[in-house]
Amino acid sequence: MKIINICLGFVSIIFVTNSFSQEISEHNVTFSINQIIPKSVSAFYLGRNFDMDQIKPYAKTCVYSVTLRNDDSKNGIHYLRKNWVAKQDTKLYYIKTNKQWHDVFKRSNISASSWIAFRLAQMPEEQIYEANGDWNQGMLSVDLPLGSDFDLTIIWDIKGKPYEITIHDVKCVKE
Repeated sequence: MKIINICLGFVSIIFVTNSFSQEISEHNVTFSINQIIPKSVSAFYLGRNFDMDQIKPYAKTCVYSVTLRNDDSKNGIHYLRKNWVAKQDTKLYYIKTNKQWHDVFKRSNISASSWIAFRLAQMPEEQIYEANGDWNQGMLSVDLPLGSDFDLTIIWDIKGKPYEITIHDVKCVKE
């Protein structure tokens, strides 16, 4: 059993889970990933005025709390979340953008405040982290069904030079 604390700046949520968790450090960057099981995802968003039918498409994907930290002592790092990719066998799956999720949620008539809460809880789509430990945390949905295994590659750059980390055998448990 693991305890995961997600601090989203305006609220802190604690999840207890038996799900996948891993941290990796390479190229002066630390990336951690912790799956949030569907019941916890639904509960989190029910508390933000989603109903079960509205959040169901998101909760049925592989949802994680992720943290990215710049451990470099001299340089800032920059990333675009749209460049992060999950690979299952030979097929690539990109991380859905906030706009793609918004299009899904618009069909179920979510409120403006629910949409804002959703967007703020997600890992930013683009970010610059300054040297010496600047970091952020947020939720990330890999658009694969529950029960999937995959590799996740995150990409960032330092002064335009690309770097990447791949976490192999990421698990997405059903409960």
